[in-house]
Amino acid sequence: MVEKQYKVIEETGIHARPATVLVQAAGKFDSSIQLEYNEKRVNLKSIMGVMALGIGQGAEIKIIVEGTDEKEALQSIEETLTMEGLAV
Repeated sequence: MVEKQYKVIEETGIHARPATVLVQAAGKFDSSIQLEYNEKRVNLKSIMGVMALGIGQGAEIKIIVEGTDEKEALQSIEETLTMEGLAV
């Protein structure tokens, strides 16, 4: 299992468009990928789960990945967060 914490910098938080981009990135991997915010954990492959968290700017989030391709998955999610200007 690998995990990493991030701070959301996107002005509007993780709303519909960035959530969709993250879900699409997560869907490319076999590993279980979870997004944790405010002690709630959801499947990052579920758009409804991600949207239900209501993640705003300044939020501290954690990505938890477990599976055969966990390192590649975490790296891909991190690249997506950075390239989309969502989190650091």
